[in-house]
Amino acid sequence: SSGINAEYGYQRRVRGYMVSRDYLTVKLWDLNMDSRPIETYNVHEYLRSKLCSLYENDCIFDKFEVVWGGPSNSILTGSYNNFFRIFDRTNNKDACFEASRESAKPKTQLKHCKVGVGPKRRKDEISVEMLDFNHKILHAHWHPTDNVIAVAATNNLYLFTGK
Repeated sequence: SSGINAEYGYQRRVRGYMVSRDYLTVKLWDLNMDSRPIETYNVHEYLRSKLCSLYENDCIFDKFEVVWGGPSNSILTGSYNNFFRIFDRTNNKDACFEASRESAKPKTQLKHCKVGVGPKRRKDEISVEMLDFNHKILHAHWHPTDNVIAVAATNNLYLFTGK
């Protein structure tokens, strides 16, 4: 797999590390051990079975940015359907959220989103077949000292603040 985006850890807590993004995964590298990543996170594993059709409509060439979490030890990257994922390295958890006009209203709690595969899925999951590949989060930024993120979706810029 080819690399799409990479960012060096410049802050004290992540110095000596680099995070990279390819189409399906985010990888954390220790710059002193470049033979293999020390951590790998699946971004949208549910698309693996659709790689041929994604290649045919050029989605496979989309370049999603990956960024370090500002005051936290987290990693942020975009995905399709205006989804973005946050990987919390401290608690070893990840969460998927949707950037939308409803979620960008003041004092609105971000809702977790889940993508279901196969014919059986839970009520709170969206089907892979229902994903909108024209709406995607390609660009993101996390404030270096505050828990504020910015994600760009098509013609919109969304700002989210956390506690």
